[in-house]
Amino acid sequence: MVRELPRKATSGLSILVLLLPVGLFAILGIISAARANAPGRAIGFLLLFMIVLFLLAGLFTVQPGQGRVLQLFGDYKGTVREDGLRWANPFLTKKTVSLRVRNFETTKLKVNDHNSNPIEIAAVVVWQVTDTAEALFEVDNYEDYVRVQSESAVRGLANQYPYDAHEEGQMSLSTNTQDIADKLKGEIQDRLAKAGVKVLEARISHLAYAPEIAGVMLRRQQASAVIAARQKIVDGAVGMVESALEQLSQKQIVHLDEERKAAMVSNLLVVLCSEQATQPVVNAGTLYP
Repeated sequence: MVRELPRKATSGLSILVLLLPVGLFAILGIISAARANAPGRAIGFLLLFMIVLFLLAGLFTVQPGQGRVLQLFGDYKGTVREDGLRWANPFLTKKTVSLRVRNFETTKLKVNDHNSNPIEIAAVVVWQVTDTAEALFEVDNYEDYVRVQSESAVRGLANQYPYDAHEEGQMSLSTNTQDIADKLKGEIQDRLAKAGVKVLEARISHLAYAPEIAGVMLRRQQASAVIAARQKIVDGAVGMVESALEQLSQKQIVHLDEERKAAMVSNLLVVLCSEQATQPVVNAGTLYP
């Protein structure tokens, strides 16, 4: 496995200061030799000028957030990360690798969740190259590698969890967003470790049921919401009826037998649990027939 080797490059400005006067001197020498009709001297100054041009070819710039990978006839020699004008052996090839933070969104993938329901899912992945040698030499194209492996991780994650949690304490894609994001980040990082890439963040950006079952699942969610609301209403109504009976008994406002208590409980539950306003019936006679 090829790992990044930090390399210090010579300051390009100092090399430029040294070579420019020499190049100017060579040009003046060629002109002088031509006027003096001295071909030998002209050839010598010409060779000196060509050497200066060859050495100037070793100058290169490193932008902030970039690295230059140096190779000598295919042999990896190191990576220069210091920004500015630099100089290295002109025979070295210098390939630029971006070290900036990058992000992309995967395509909308149609997969089956843990319950075999077809869903659509996509994710945003934020990543950065940390090892330039691994990124260039361990994989063929590290950008394509990041994209393909990220989509593969999203597919794998969707198969592990259901869209909605139908059991208490069950992790789902729609509710446990932070836990799912951490899990997704870890799975992508495991796949990209050999490519010299660090995953900074990974989050689901799109999550929905597939169109063919979206309507059915929407009705299922609505039914679940109605059941939960009804349960809440019933729990509250039972508590209110219990409190009313207890206060009537403690304050001795009225004494009710079991049959009348049952009738009162029935009436109160109808009033409290009904979706529409109830119409009261006023009893103007006695309590008992």
